[in-house]
Amino acid sequence: MKGLFSLCICCQFLCILVASAALDTITTDKSIRDGDTIVSAGGIYELGFFSPGNSKNRYVGICDGNDRGMENNFAWQSFDYPGNTLLPGMRIGKDLVTGMDWCVTSWKSTDDPTRGEYVDGLDSHGYPQLFVWKNSSIVFSSGPWNGIAFSGSPNNKPNTYYSFKFVINQQEIYYTYTIRNDSMPTRVVLNPSGVLEHLTWIERSQSWFLYLTAQFDNCDRFGLCGPYSSCNINNSPPCDCLKGFEPRYPQDSATDWSSGCVRSTSLDCTHDGFLKFTGIKMPDSRNSWYNESMNLEDCEKMCLADCNCTAYSDLDVRNGGSGCLLWFGELIDIREFSQNEQNLYVRVAAPELDRTGRRKRSVLIGVISAVVATFILSFLAWFYFRRRKRRRGLEVENEDMELPLFDLVTVTSASENFSSANVIGEGGFGPVYKGILPNGQDIAVKRLSKHSGQGFQEFKNEIVLISKLQHRNLVKLLGCCLEGEERMLIYEFMPNASLDYFIFDTNRKASLAWKNRFEIAMGISRGLLYLHQDSRLRIIHRDLKTSNILLDSDMNAKISDFGLAKIFGGDQVEGKTKRVIGTYGYMSPEYAVDGKYSVKSDVFSIGVIILEIVSGRKNRKFRHLEHHHNLLGHAWLLWSEGNALELIDECIKESFSESQVLRCIQVGLLCVQKLPEDRPTMASVVFWLGNEGLVLPQPKKPGFFIERNSTESAESPDEGCLSNNISITVLEPR
Repeated sequence: MKGLFSLCICCQFLCILVASAALDTITTDKSIRDGDTIVSAGGIYELGFFSPGNSKNRYVGICDGNDRGMENNFAWQSFDYPGNTLLPGMRIGKDLVTGMDWCVTSWKSTDDPTRGEYVDGLDSHGYPQLFVWKNSSIVFSSGPWNGIAFSGSPNNKPNTYYSFKFVINQQEIYYTYTIRNDSMPTRVVLNPSGVLEHLTWIERSQSWFLYLTAQFDNCDRFGLCGPYSSCNINNSPPCDCLKGFEPRYPQDSATDWSSGCVRSTSLDCTHDGFLKFTGIKMPDSRNSWYNESMNLEDCEKMCLADCNCTAYSDLDVRNGGSGCLLWFGELIDIREFSQNEQNLYVRVAAPELDRTGRRKRSVLIGVISAVVATFILSFLAWFYFRRRKRRRGLEVENEDMELPLFDLVTVTSASENFSSANVIGEGGFGPVYKGILPNGQDIAVKRLSKHSGQGFQEFKNEIVLISKLQHRNLVKLLGCCLEGEERMLIYEFMPNASLDYFIFDTNRKASLAWKNRFEIAMGISRGLLYLHQDSRLRIIHRDLKTSNILLDSDMNAKISDFGLAKIFGGDQVEGKTKRVIGTYGYMSPEYAVDGKYSVKSDVFSIGVIILEIVSGRKNRKFRHLEHHHNLLGHAWLLWSEGNALELIDECIKESFSESQVLRCIQVGLLCVQKLPEDRPTMASVVFWLGNEGLVLPQPKKPGFFIERNSTESAESPDEGCLSNNISITVLEPR
């Protein structure tokens, strides 16, 4: 027999071994062959050969029944040796009497069950918490238990399917879970990459379904941001100092946060106080002390009396909170979790408390002053705008332009006097013409209608802002023409029209092989990441759709039409409007229903586009004989049943990469999840699309999963394939 031959206890495997020999012993003159098994006299144990996964090696395994009704007087039980899998009822922890550790150990690979690099176990120093170690280094911490869940895994809490328990006494410390419905098998696996995966068995598809993972993003890396710093994956950079603290090395804070933060003001022990932090993962609790019976008031007093105490919290958040947990030394491994119910009180010097108090007093004074000065402010506003209107004409001529100016004669000649034969599109603010400059360069001319309602100064401000956006996946603004009453923008010309011109046309879609489609999806993602995070301004597009994705001569994607775009300030995460304008099928649920928009609204739109690129079908016009879901619902049903490849466009079945297509479908479904907080950021989307072998989260049901309206679009009736359909950005004040 070739390959490795080893003995393993396989309580976590579903051993399917058919007994062909009713023997419980084997002698020197007898043998056991592949396909034979040995059964113990009591019929409890069965030994035989098996191959895990796609391995070519054969292994000897013992399937046991100790977990099925044995008495409690056994000398050994399989549940004390979980392997790489934790089944309901198994424990992770430590027997304080015998010293036995109950740990989960990863396999070396999916095909090799020998011991891997990762171990998941409970650390009993201070207040116990679960760690994942890579060799001897901590790579993930669950955070301390709060009575409901571990603070670093707030989503993994009791529900209608599972219940969780954390036991701590003088004999043992352990964590376990049970299932409320025996008809739905479940298991927790520490995979070879060190990720804890919670899997459930789906009878309909006869496959394991990834319910959730303990680690989701880069903020789950243990101690990523260093001491006294909190991680938020939606920020760039993700690390930020807690209030009352500042970067240890400010010059490195944009790229390297491993050194964390230090106190802005040193403690003096006598006049210190505490700042309250909510919605965060509790710090690493190895250097902590706890008491289950104290109340929060006594807990604060005890911490204040000890100069080495840096923070405190209640131990159990149930029933209004109880118990006391004190931290000593630096606070590390904190991240933001809005759903976490536990509060952390961090010790700071008196001046930091004074600053907080002054801010509160300033707010109160500001409110009172605003009420008293309403009439004065109204008068000043009226005076300011009246004066500004008078001066506007002079300012327009004197201000510097960052964008090249085209004279009217050149633009008129380039477009053949704005000939109707040169019209290549019609936007909300006027027609788009194709033109040719004297040097032979093709251009697209966006000519604003005189009835567009935009003032001259507003138009010029938009030009200055748009000119600051420079990226290979955004349509490039070449210049403008401002003469008399004419207002025109000159863009680079896109010879291959728009994305929907190809993927929704029966004949033209065949010219887009899978490689082209994947590069287009990557290009759109990079362009959107630039708008959200990397540009000088933070832009929310709000009308991302296939007709607004233009293609150059090399089929590179270019995002266009910023007509509905919004600019966010550095601290703004969400906006709201009463005037919902966009395209149904691409709008996120929260925007279409409530008028709320954010970067996650654009993420929803790109998820729709990715699924349309893969399938060659339009979301809102999708029809299926077996159900009434749109394309998103259809894709999710196929994914959950393990049939995701049935989604792909027939014309790319000869050119597609299975791993890339499956990754695109999964990323697309993650982007179109109903709740904005469940959707990834564009940084994650770009990272996931560009890297093979990553373990991605399991998508939840998409938005509009059971809804379908007869109206196909909220935009103008002409929603066909318009070449170079470009419009002007409407910027509303924040």
